[in-house]
Amino acid sequence: MTGPGKKLSTSEPVGELRSIPIVECGEPLVDFLELCPKLIWDKPRFAYRRETLARKGVAEMLCKASELLPKGLRLAIVEGWRPPHIQKRMLIFAERRLQELHPDWGPVQLKRMRNRFTAPIDSRVPPPHSTGGAVDLRLVRDDGAPLDHYSPYPNRDTRSYAFDAPGLSDEARRTRSILKEALEGSGMTNYPAEYWHWTYGDQGWAYRGRHAHAIYGAIVPDGWEPAAADVSDDPLVWVYEDKESA
Repeated sequence: MTGPGKKLSTSEPVGELRSIPIVECGEPLVDFLELCPKLIWDKPRFAYRRETLARKGVAEMLCKASELLPKGLRLAIVEGWRPPHIQKRMLIFAERRLQELHPDWGPVQLKRMRNRFTAPIDSRVPPPHSTGGAVDLRLVRDDGAPLDHYSPYPNRDTRSYAFDAPGLSDEARRTRSILKEALEGSGMTNYPAEYWHWTYGDQGWAYRGRHAHAIYGAIVPDGWEPAAADVSDDPLVWVYEDKESA
């Protein structure tokens, strides 16, 4: 638990999250598209089988947030629950991409920045998506056309990732403000280093809200089996080509 006087880090280091206990509440995973038909299932960013699952409470919050949006706008969900084997492959992808973008970075800086954008595998701090308490999303119009979330930055520019990134256009700031109002109004909280990543019940949520404990730990659906093609030690492959990528 973080004390009331301690300043919170926007990158939410794993070392600080480890001090937050998890008291699992036992809430099940549900299909958020079935529970909330107003949601849009967004295009995949990587080549693997995604699951339309989240904790029941999170799915209900997404429904509430959908009702709070201005007319003509909808939430497009990129992903909710994510299995550990995909998280491991995502870590490899993230590290290699950062190495290519920043060949001057040393191992310490590379690891720190990788962990900021992709949760590491830690038995005491399960990655948020593996708890079913996290969702990646963006705002779109009724026809699925995305709003501007990051201009004037280029697509996938890490400088635009933080929710309050400096230099954003007025339009991008308005988009993020609409997201914030609807999602916070439903009870979810934003991971400040990624404007698209919202959670409830995990250790990040507990850290931001200074709660005594998290209520969601790692979870795997009963009887669930991974797609054989997804089980690999290779990095994930990026497949999303839309210029408006989140």
